[in-house]
Amino acid sequence: MIISLLIILLIISFIVHIYFLIQYIGTKKKKFLTLYLNTTVSNMLIAGGLIYVSLKNPLQIREVDLKTLFWLISGIVLAVTLNVKISIFRNIYRRAQEPENYHFNFFGKKVLHATVVKPIYLFGFFGSMPFFLVAGSYFVARLINLILYRHL
Repeated sequence: MIISLLIILLIISFIVHIYFLIQYIGTKKKKFLTLYLNTTVSNMLIAGGLIYVSLKNPLQIREVDLKTLFWLISGIVLAVTLNVKISIFRNIYRRAQEPENYHFNFFGKKVLHATVVKPIYLFGFFGSMPFFLVAGSYFVARLINLILYRHL
């Protein structure tokens, strides 16, 4: 049980670690660099704790339920990628409402400029698509299996 908890904590820490790296690359703020370095230390401490617990009592490794663990991890990845997609859509909508990103044509219709969608939005949306599809399909398939047959 403790090993499963440490693995899930390590996955969440990796995701936060990647988030701070992307934020630092995008903004070049020192705050995100220090948070990135702090998550590096936390990743090493969690991995070290996982190694220590595994070496101290190797029989706990056999108790890990991999189906449940993979299902929880796929749910976390699904939630994170869905959050990325929602935030991208929200940012595009906000930018579409700003007057510098549109003009009115001859017929009075609003025409959006190409500046509404930044290239990083396209990269984020399409880059997270494989993770969203694979993790989401696994999570939903196991969830339906749990609902219908009462087991993963």
